[in-house]
Parts: sequence; C-alpha cells; structure tokens
Amino acid sequence: MSLFDPPSEAQTAAVDAAITTRRSMRAFLPTAVPRGMVEDILRVAARAPSGTNTQPWQVHVLTGAAKQRLSERISAAYEDPAERDNYQQEYDYYPKEWTSPYLDRRRKVGWDLYGLLGLDKTDKEGMHRQHGRNYHFFDAPVGLIFSIDRVMQMGSWLDYGMFLQNIMVAARARGLHTCPQAAFTQFHRIIADELGFRPEQMLVCGMALGYADPAAVENGLVTERAAVSEFAKFLDR
Repeated sequence: MSLFDPPSEAQTAAVDAAITTRRSMRAFLPTAVPRGMVEDILRVAARAPSGTNTQPWQVHVLTGAAKQRLSERISAAYEDPAERDNYQQEYDYYPKEWTSPYLDRRRKVGWDLYGLLGLDKTDKEGMHRQHGRNYHFFDAPVGLIFSIDRVMQMGSWLDYGMFLQNIMVAARARGLHTCPQAAFTQFHRIIADELGFRPEQMLVCGMALGYADPAAVENGLVTERAAVSEFAKFLDR
C-alpha cells in the first residue's frame, strides 16, 4: 500500500478494531510473548510523531528473573507502611484538586472495577491487595518500564503519549493486551536503582503486556467514553 493510496475498508476496519478493543487488562495468562513480537511492536510504535523527530522514549523490557526481581523490591516497599511513606511521585499525574466531570469518571471506574471483584467501599485491605497487583504487572509475562531524559519538556511528554498509544494498538493487532500503569511512579527510586538509570533519566510509567486471561472477572470491565458531541466543537464559519 502506497502512502498516498486510500485504505481499503478491511484495512480501516482492522485499525479501528485495534483501537476500540484496547482495554486496560488486569489479569494475564502466563503464555510467553516472543521477543521478536515485542521488538516488532516497538518498531511499529516508534513511528509515533515527535517534535523535530526527537524520539524521547526509552524502553526497558522486563521478563523472567529481571521482572520478578523488580516486582519483589517494589512489593516489599508497598507492603511496609513505613517504607511506602518514604516514596513519592516525581511528577503529578493527577490534579491536586479534582473537579467534575473528572472526579465523577474516576470514582465510577474505581467502583465498577471493585464491584466486579466483589469489593465494597469498606474493604480497604482488598483494595490495597488489588492495587498491589500492579507491581507484578498483573502477572503479565512482559513488563515495560518507560523513561525520559529530564531535559525534555512538556511537548516531549505529549509525544511520549502517542508512542505509548502506538504500543497498545500494535499489541492489539497481534492479539495481545496491555495495561498502562502510572502506579509505578511512586517507586521511581527503586526502579532507577534496579534498572541502572542514569541521573538524567526520569521514570514515565510502566505497562503490562501479554495475553489477557478471558476468565478473569476484572477483565470484563468496559469503561465508558463521552459522546463526540460532548468534547468536540465543529466550526465552519
């Protein structure tokens, strides 16, 4: 297909399906993902646009013992209240003060997930345990950790988002699922030490990658999206 040829209906449908079937999965099968497939996904994702082609992304692909070692270090800190309090995010992912409609959406997805898992608002231990599964990449066979050089500014972070989306869409095209994870940002110092970050490197987020477990109830969560009319304004004069 030439860059200038219109796509066929089948090609359009395939792209649309890869985008619209992307969901954050929170339980994975142990089925291994071949390294070559991960490399292909990253190669495709690297076609993401970036200002003046800076390509600010840096990816650390963890499997086997390397993934287990990182998970165990973070989980130990997470389970120790004294240690956990010593770890803070290096950047603000969420607003300091929540307003509608964002607070409403945040609450709904949280309670929808906990409802599927049979957790009510009083089950703090259950919610703590579920959140802790982030640090094992929800048992996915591949864990991805993303970093960026501190010299890069907000525009590069916007570029990074497009790269992350490309990874998730390319994964879906290959029958895989993902879960992007900001939960790792609290433990950036452990990650930097374990993965040998240079001082100028900064953690962006993590991501689980693998084959989703179709029997896991939490994977039945389907989040809502606002109608186009709610967020788009069309101007013609």
